[in-house]
Amino acid sequence: MKLEKFLEGKPLFYKEIDYTRMPRAWQSIKSKFKPFKVIHVIGTNGKGSTGRFLAQILHANGKTVGHYTSPHIFEFKERFWLNGSIVSDENLELAHQRLLEILPDEFRVKTSYFEYATLLAATLFEGCEYFVCEAGMGGELDATNVFEKKLSLFAPIGLDHIDVLGVDLKAIATTKFKAINANAPAILNDKMDKICSDIGFMIAKNLGVKIDFASQILKNDDRDSIKKYAQIFELPEFLTSNLTLAAAAAKILLSELNITNLGRLDIRGRCEQLAPNLYIDVGHNELGAQAIAQKFDGKKVCLIYNAFADKDFYAVLSTLKNIIKNVKIIDYDGHGRELGGQRLIVALDNLELKFSHFDDMDMDKILQAKDDEIYLVFGSFYLVEAFLRRYNARESL
Repeated sequence: MKLEKFLEGKPLFYKEIDYTRMPRAWQSIKSKFKPFKVIHVIGTNGKGSTGRFLAQILHANGKTVGHYTSPHIFEFKERFWLNGSIVSDENLELAHQRLLEILPDEFRVKTSYFEYATLLAATLFEGCEYFVCEAGMGGELDATNVFEKKLSLFAPIGLDHIDVLGVDLKAIATTKFKAINANAPAILNDKMDKICSDIGFMIAKNLGVKIDFASQILKNDDRDSIKKYAQIFELPEFLTSNLTLAAAAAKILLSELNITNLGRLDIRGRCEQLAPNLYIDVGHNELGAQAIAQKFDGKKVCLIYNAFADKDFYAVLSTLKNIIKNVKIIDYDGHGRELGGQRLIVALDNLELKFSHFDDMDMDKILQAKDDEIYLVFGSFYLVEAFLRRYNARESL
């Protein structure tokens, strides 16, 4: 069966997950793979950009490297970056067919969408020197935690997916830091919340694992090169922080840091500027909103926004309030998940934020860019995908 058809039979969301399944699935096939060095990237926000920065640095220094990230914006293959580019449809299909051949029947049928994608990443990146592997929403029980690691990287941790990971920051941080491997050092983003970093240091100490903040690993020359890169590519502070974490990892893996040949960050939707007046960001939660609020501090934006009903959009909008001029509510397909609806409108009213619904006239204003309005598309991957499809279709008229 072709990959596209095969994935259609795997739902994206599950009410209950068998957490023994992925370890058993990997154990059943791991002997058939050549070894690779796994760098595990865990956290709430910044995993994708941290992982891609690291993959690009390693590749720029002559290493073969694969980067697995999720979710995707347009196409499933966006999750798999190999030696400088997104994998081809042909190579992805070949990996799928090979995986079907070696995977026992139980796991062909029962692995979840994300579990199967994770096994596909291992198949695609076999033979690479490095496999930069981004965790899903979890840590200890995440499907990606089945791999033996060379290094663990921790991006900032905040409140998200509380229905699965825990009701407060301490519980969520504990779940994520329990992914630390007893034989692999760990590095923390310098912007890590102290509640979270304290838990990380405690868990690492109990395991006898070396753990440091990124800045502790780098020297003055390294920091200067990061600062220069950030200036050239006009990185917001949160992306500079993620680059610093990736650079610290590269320093450990390569013994020295060289980013002189490092190109622009090659991943969509991370405070990406599409036009002089238009930015898109997939941050979607309160922690992501804090980073965006800092980026646009002192400015006012038209926020193009919506959120799933189970998200804390009041906290997100409260965080962004000082930079918001007005809000345009954009509707999109939630693939079975309910959008904010009336509750979102109540939150906007309570925060005294002006709002209206996004329509084609708004898109025309964005494309014509005749005024000084700054538009910020902020939310989930689904929201960003929906906006970009409309943007590209309207632009082509």
